Amino acid sequence: MENNVKPANGKLGILIPGLGAVATTLIAGVEAVNKGLSKPIGALTQMGNIRLGKRTENRYPKINEFVPLANLKDIVWGGWDVYSDNVYEAAVNAEVLERSLLDSVKAELESVKPMKAAFDKNYAKNLDGTHVKTGTRLDMANELIEDIKNFQEQNGLDRIVVLWCGSTEVYFEESEVHQSIVAFEQGLANDDKLIAPSMLYAYAALKLGIPFVNGAPNLTVDIPALVELAKYTETPIAGKDFKTGQTLMKTIVAPGLAARALGVNGWFSTNILGNRDGYVLDDPDNFKTKEVSKLSVLEEIFKPEANPDLYGDMYHKVRINYYPPHGDAKESWDNIDIFGWLGYKMQIKINFLCRDSILAAPVALDLALFSDLAKRAGMSGVQEWLSFYLKSPQTAPGLAPEHDIFKQLTKLQNTLRHMMGEDLITHLGLEYYQDVVDAM
Repeated sequence: MENNVKPANGKLGILIPGLGAVATTLIAGVEAVNKGLSKPIGALTQMGNIRLGKRTENRYPKINEFVPLANLKDIVWGGWDVYSDNVYEAAVNAEVLERSLLDSVKAELESVKPMKAAFDKNYAKNLDGTHVKTGTRLDMANELIEDIKNFQEQNGLDRIVVLWCGSTEVYFEESEVHQSIVAFEQGLANDDKLIAPSMLYAYAALKLGIPFVNGAPNLTVDIPALVELAKYTETPIAGKDFKTGQTLMKTIVAPGLAARALGVNGWFSTNILGNRDGYVLDDPDNFKTKEVSKLSVLEEIFKPEANPDLYGDMYHKVRINYYPPHGDAKESWDNIDIFGWLGYKMQIKINFLCRDSILAAPVALDLALFSDLAKRAGMSGVQEWLSFYLKSPQTAPGLAPEHDIFKQLTKLQNTLRHMMGEDLITHLGLEYYQDVVDAM
């Protein structure tokens, strides 16, 4: 089987709406890696291996040696933000990385200055944007398209990816304006306020055939209109919500409980977080968007309707509390009430002291590089194989998402094998023993 993946020649622009803690940690981290000051721990595209062929062949190349990914030194950064701070200033304010590390890449960070953001305070009530575009939804969408074109021309870019690292928007459900690209574009002309700011960035990118990744739990590209546009312009989309702290733990632990047929009575989760994301989520309408994203995980892994004896009465609660002293250091607690043989009860307690942006940065990098790869491989529309990185993976209509992180990884790796013309791996393993059976 041949592969038809185009090489990653030239420069890749990564444009980021929302140059806050996650984005500045990503940019500073890549620049530090490029200077040999650190290593890109947590990024599968840089540190991960992939098995090829039979186990006896012992072929485990690095992923970035197997598929043609953009080189980190070929990345050019840009973006938009509601504040005018350059990336160095924003990174200092975010207080994620040590000042000494930021100073070592200061020149590179200071050169990245945000463009004015498409912003509507009704979608992020706790933010007071001062560096924002004005005009109608159509005006802002057209400005974003021009921003992207100018960025590409000024930097001599061969390709671009747009990566949403902005805040969580208020919760709302799709309506008539979201059902088709015709209705959506009419909504832009009518300045329909049901078109969220994140959708304007997605529309601008997809209109230009540029991959778009949604790193927040916003609706954004999870609407028929933008899925339709992605297919029309043959452009990959991926979303939603970077899978980092507590949900990462859930997608690791829950599949193990389900695999061993252990029952779960309840799973209580609470978090404290003090960065800009935590501040935005302090508003109930914004928290609702995050809550819906986080709640869906266990239901899909345990499938209570399929196994009511083990999970039919499971109680699942999620809480997030804004706690400024912690800054970007998120702390999560999980209390899991389980039961085993003959119904005897047990408990699991998880206290995860993580760093939100440290976990999110490599996820964001991988999603950007893999989306660029998907575009060069001729893939378009929803990229479910990237669900490995996402809390609430986007799927085809009527298709339940897969949340088991181990199944997600198998899907991702098999997609890469398929792209490059390698055999898919099922892990069945019978071929190693079949000859013995046949000889008997």
